Amino acid sequence: MAANNKFVKLPSGAEMPIFGLGTWKSKPGEVTAAVKHAISVGYRHIDGACCYQNEQEVGAGIKAKIDDGTVKREDLFVTTKIWNVDHHPDDVEAACQKSLDLLGLNYVDLYLIHWPMAYKRGKELFPKDADGKWQFADTDYVDTYKAMEKLVASGKCKAIGMSNFNKQQLERVMKAASIPVANLQIEMHPYLTQNDLVDFCKSKNIVITAYSPLGSPDRPWIKEEDPRPLEDPVVKDIAAKKGKSAAHILIRFALQRGVVCIPKSVTPSRIESNFESLNFELNPEEMKRLMALNRDYRGVALTWINHKDHPWCPYKPE
Repeated sequence: MAANNKFVKLPSGAEMPIFGLGTWKSKPGEVTAAVKHAISVGYRHIDGACCYQNEQEVGAGIKAKIDDGTVKREDLFVTTKIWNVDHHPDDVEAACQKSLDLLGLNYVDLYLIHWPMAYKRGKELFPKDADGKWQFADTDYVDTYKAMEKLVASGKCKAIGMSNFNKQQLERVMKAASIPVANLQIEMHPYLTQNDLVDFCKSKNIVITAYSPLGSPDRPWIKEEDPRPLEDPVVKDIAAKKGKSAAHILIRFALQRGVVCIPKSVTPSRIESNFESLNFELNPEEMKRLMALNRDYRGVALTWINHKDHPWCPYKPE
């Protein structure tokens, strides 16, 4: 099945598999088996992050499949992300090295700034004061990116980029960058099509990755009344007509836009099923129907951290 993989090119010329395994919300004790199974059935792209707190387990899965001869390290594309408490330029190299140590790797293929907002420096991932108020910092993400450029020079990461940045923030980094921004990872599904940002990135040769392509129905803060793309009548109708699942349709929606897609699963049957999204196409009318579902709905706006009060919040009204 690995032969079914398709790729997009990064500015460096490196190839990034257009389909991968997301590991957000994958629990320790489950994610190693998920990574192993994904690689066994053909996945060659694994997406992780420091704040997922499962990098060691992700690394164990990768190591197992390298050790048993299924893949070589160079066959895999591994992404991780620097967390908000490590944005200060003096902390960037150590943060990357910690992720590498946990993953058991000498380098990652892509290293992203997870969010533009910096938190108070320290070991606490979600720092609060004595009153329970979130503790932010004013470190400029441009300075964080400049520090990450040194990691490319040292070989600790092959490419760098951002996640959850808006267009204006992306442009600020691009103006200061010596190494081109390779990738922007954002929430994307038919309820949040991100047309303007996708078009802008394509015009600048920046690859887009869609996280939560299914609408993240298992996010911890979901409410009963929140919209769910998996249950949308249009999605279900297209799925029924094509003999596919709703998940297939949502994943294919991203892939067909030339967007990298990283659905999360720890269930072997779903890991296998999701991979089959590479093997069919939606017709223009079906894509049009799905694009028409856009309502600019974010499932991962992190309003629960009051990011609207942070100077670098990407989702403030323009």
